Amino acid sequence: MSHISVLSKEVIEGLDIQKGETFVDATLGSAGHSLQICHELNAELRIVGIDQDAERIEESRKKLEKSECLVEIVKENFRNIDKILDRLKIDKVDKILFDLGLNSEQLENSGRGFSFKKNEPLLMNFSPNPEFTAKTIVNEWSEESIADILWAYADEKFSRQIAKKVVELRKEKEIQTTKDLVETIEKAVPNWYKHKKIHFATKTFQALRITVNDEISALEEGLQKSFEKLNKKGKIAVISFHSLEDRVVKRYFRELKNKEKAKILTKKPITPNEEEIKENPRSRSAKLRIIEKI
Repeated sequence: MSHISVLSKEVIEGLDIQKGETFVDATLGSAGHSLQICHELNAELRIVGIDQDAERIEESRKKLEKSECLVEIVKENFRNIDKILDRLKIDKVDKILFDLGLNSEQLENSGRGFSFKKNEPLLMNFSPNPEFTAKTIVNEWSEESIADILWAYADEKFSRQIAKKVVELRKEKEIQTTKDLVETIEKAVPNWYKHKKIHFATKTFQALRITVNDEISALEEGLQKSFEKLNKKGKIAVISFHSLEDRVVKRYFRELKNKEKAKILTKKPITPNEEEIKENPRSRSAKLRIIEKI
């Protein structure tokens, strides 16, 4: 399945990127948004693409090489956006995009255990060769700590039951794969929970992925440093996909507004229309928020 960029039209209209500007795609992924923006501006644009995933970077590099935009791609976490721009000798930028959704290619083909639909090693890391993985959490962390992240990062109502079952079953056999984990969760939750529209393992997988990649702290850091690197009248757009991310973005944007450092351009978050959701069901939970630096 190829990755479909969410809310592309709304991002392009909202950021209103002009010819000659510098645009940072802080979550480059498969370069969907960057390619479209480059095409819209007839190549008169400087793009800095940031991503942690070496495979996505290689794929995006091939696509963007065919465009005529000035493109610089960096394998790095966007939490270090200030250092990245300093290395590139870029003092300020005009527009920044964070698309926080997990790339479809990562879900389907990473081999790292992001999807509960495939039987893969229980890793869930964005960067290769990690020391810390989801396998570490489920096999080594305390019952209380596991339950805490399931509740804090995914609002999993059966966090305590799942954590208890994980600790109970790992005594018999190490939980090594996504299949092992799904079977463990299945034994922990009630039958009615297994027949809901959203798969019963969704929230557990989300919480583990967020923890492994330290996503919330990275987002808070990335947003703050991005704003510092933004020109006056510059804009930041963020597409989030779950309530925890959206709360972080909403809180930070409101803080900037209250300090009279920025104005919020989206009174309510922009969400996909019915046509986009039909074409790309994964877009259904997307929320786009945009601010402009004063």
